[in-house]
Amino acid sequence: MDGTVIHDNSTTLLADVAFQTASIPTIDTSLYSLSSEESTFFKAQIGIDNDEDLKGHILDVQAKAYKIAPYPCIHGFVFLRLNISSYSVYEHILKLGRERPDAVLLDLGCCFGVDARKAAADGFPAKNVIASDISNEFLELSHELFRTTPTSYPGCLLPGDAPAIDLSSLKSLNPLHGRISAISATRLFHLFTEDKQVHLARALAGLLSAQPGSVICGYQIGTLEKGMVTANISGSEHRLFAHSPKTWSSLWDGEVFEKGSVKVETELVEVAIREVQLLMMEWSVVRL
Repeated sequence: MDGTVIHDNSTTLLADVAFQTASIPTIDTSLYSLSSEESTFFKAQIGIDNDEDLKGHILDVQAKAYKIAPYPCIHGFVFLRLNISSYSVYEHILKLGRERPDAVLLDLGCCFGVDARKAAADGFPAKNVIASDISNEFLELSHELFRTTPTSYPGCLLPGDAPAIDLSSLKSLNPLHGRISAISATRLFHLFTEDKQVHLARALAGLLSAQPGSVICGYQIGTLEKGMVTANISGSEHRLFAHSPKTWSSLWDGEVFEKGSVKVETELVEVAIREVQLLMMEWSVVRL
């Protein structure tokens, strides 16, 4: 993670926040919230029907995760959001899972793999769903959150930076070069510098299947004109590089992929995160 964090007149790498104890806000359980859709999903997946019992279970897991890496997404309960199902290409992704033989879905930078489990719950074959995060501890906590085990959960939880496939024996993303049908990269790109965003985009393009309809999608901080933006999240001021819809489209259509070989769609949405207004960009890249 190469976004920078500004706190107390000092600048550090975003990933270093975990080691800057003076800059870490304490857990605020009042920030906990679930939409009706999220509540229904977690109750069904975890097997806890009582709202207070569900909250207590989630807070226990959050506390453990926050000790491992006190990221803003953990502090603000962003890890509970159902992102992938809100994307305009979600039904297309589920259709790939239904109709394309051995279609594989990769949820990259997944945290606890909530989106991966949501897609599996909605019909994408769970055995062909990969949830990958740089933190193996988060993947272990995914089992604790959902009260599953590697044996009981058919999906693949794969730690890492970024013929028929036997996902049960998969140890890295390298064997999947050119084999992924759908890639979700939620709140991931804005953690990196401009150059490393290009590097990441090329890496994901290399994983993507060459078949028409294969898709990469995501959601991240956006801007009207590309450049550095400041976001106050969980009491810390973050300086992040953000693309505009125009520059994001031109990056994928013409730089990462051959011009005219993909369809890029972007949408900027203004959202409020605890009274802080941010521009977020939903996007998708579909092979033609």
